[in-house]
Amino acid sequence: MRRANRLFQIIQILRRSSRPITAATLAEELEVSKRTVYRDVADLMGQRVPIEGEAGLGYLLASDYDMPPLMLTPDEIEAIVLGAQWVAGRSDKVLSNAACDVVAKITAVVPEHLRPFILEPSVGAKPTLEKSEESVDTSILRSAIRNSVKLSLR
Repeated sequence: MRRANRLFQIIQILRRSSRPITAATLAEELEVSKRTVYRDVADLMGQRVPIEGEAGLGYLLASDYDMPPLMLTPDEIEAIVLGAQWVAGRSDKVLSNAACDVVAKITAVVPEHLRPFILEPSVGAKPTLEKSEESVDTSILRSAIRNSVKLSLR
């Protein structure tokens, strides 16, 4: 992995966690030595990336730090497509359509060289064998949860 990619990956790993992450954990995920992580984190701190913590205790990215993602990786694209396929085959109509819309939006914005990861993914959700008739409209349940509304179920 190129150094620049590794620096962005360190930021991404720290961004997805609300707890301090040790250099050993970072090193394991990035497949580098702890010494390389120490050096990379020091460089990021030197570039004014608000990383708190220190060697031995763990690192935490300041919650107000905002760096827009540069682009999705092939693995991230496959994860999104797999999740969207699963949701499209197992959800209410509204959520199923939303999953298909997400894939269409991502297809429209990713560079041409990444489109095969969407159009011809290497993984896929197993299709449902039979559509069961749901007696509960799950879109109503989702709306109630989102709006903190109590429901009475019978």
